[in-house]
Amino acid sequence: MGEGTATLLWLRRDLRLSDHPALGAAIARGGPVIPAFIHDDLTEQLGAAPKWRLGLSLEDLSRRLEAVGSRLILRRGAALDVLRALVSETGAGAVYWSRAYDPDSVARDKAVKAALKADGLEACSHEGHLMFEPWTVETGAGGFYKVYTPFWRAVKDRDVPSPEAAPSHIPAPQVWPQSDALDDWDMAAAMNRGAAVCRPYQRVGEEAAQDRLGWFTGHAIGAYDTARDLPAEDGTSGLSENLALGEISARHCWHAGLRALHQGKPGAETWLKELVWREFAYHLAWHTPRIVTRNWREEWDAFQWNEDENHPHVIAWKQGRTGIPFVDAAMREMYVTGRMHNRARMIVASYLTKHLLTHWRIGQRWFEACLTDWDPASNAMGWQWSAGSGPDATPYFRVFNPETQVQKFDPKGRYLDRWIAEGRRNPTDTAMAYFDAIPRRWGLSADDIYPDPVVSVKDGRAKALAAYETRGF
Repeated sequence: MGEGTATLLWLRRDLRLSDHPALGAAIARGGPVIPAFIHDDLTEQLGAAPKWRLGLSLEDLSRRLEAVGSRLILRRGAALDVLRALVSETGAGAVYWSRAYDPDSVARDKAVKAALKADGLEACSHEGHLMFEPWTVETGAGGFYKVYTPFWRAVKDRDVPSPEAAPSHIPAPQVWPQSDALDDWDMAAAMNRGAAVCRPYQRVGEEAAQDRLGWFTGHAIGAYDTARDLPAEDGTSGLSENLALGEISARHCWHAGLRALHQGKPGAETWLKELVWREFAYHLAWHTPRIVTRNWREEWDAFQWNEDENHPHVIAWKQGRTGIPFVDAAMREMYVTGRMHNRARMIVASYLTKHLLTHWRIGQRWFEACLTDWDPASNAMGWQWSAGSGPDATPYFRVFNPETQVQKFDPKGRYLDRWIAEGRRNPTDTAMAYFDAIPRRWGLSADDIYPDPVVSVKDGRAKALAAYETRGF
């Protein structure tokens, strides 16, 4: 099947029109382009919040496609089966998609590509989710980087192609294949009443992402060095949800950051380093897939973590009722907004894995369910960094003190007031929204007494250090 036949554009975490190499290649091939999203097993396995957020993104992308003469075809089923069915229905001669790098996606994509090629089709994956393909960044000895700083040095001066503009028109087929209705997928089902609470905090779609990037680089990036650590301030880009779903490309962000750097804005280089930290997470997920589900440092396999999901301390942590205000405020922010400030994530993760000596996988899985900006590589590396079991991790003996962290980064208690209602005479609307977002079965109320710490900061640190010493760390 040659030129002139339709190209199926299999969309995944690339839900945008601008700077989309697979889309550009599909248009350049000639013939109609049929964008399709497949609700396969990997989509079905998504947690409540990321699945709901994905549905919002698909709805937005559908509107954008219609504005350029196209449409989004939705199908449910195994990826290969659906693609073969669409090929049969449309006479498509090629299937294009953007590469993914987490192990489950890689396994699926390799099998799909081999099968489609065996069918006589052109099956081609394209760059687009990252700036640097993982196999192109090598050490002087020819291996992959295991430490972030030399990785940064290796890529910081590389030429990153400028982002491409969105097409003004996408060629359409004479007859469109049938599509599922997005509402029938009910992607918000597991969110229950939390969806309505979370919705105002989502910046959905490509246009919202680019607007936010413009605001950030124009007004906030200069103070990013310090403001990024202040959880009560709007000092970060807030683009994690958009990058996770590919509503904006990393290349687009990189070039905006470079412009800010050349304009002399002091926080720009730090933000560029954060973009490269995301690249590093995918670099490691590609080269060492175990990082997603197992201890990256294998010596941690012998460590005796608590692995009981129903342990009272774990339940208290999940509910934001540990009695440690910074930890609880952060968990509540996640339930109300779908996101959590990065400084708060470090405190939350450290408290679970060190003060409570609970396996990082429990926290990782909970974030998979609750974060609208969930990202398979960044989430895994972040948890292992905090636990001490990952690459370039915080040293095992570094146990964040949530109390001193509040004194340093939220000295006026604004973040705590924003998210904790119990014991306050006039709790904020955001603090009260937590009780609307959480499951009713938790039976929690703003009238409850705020709990004493399940494990004090001092005792938790002492137990953690003793446990590490016992295991020979």
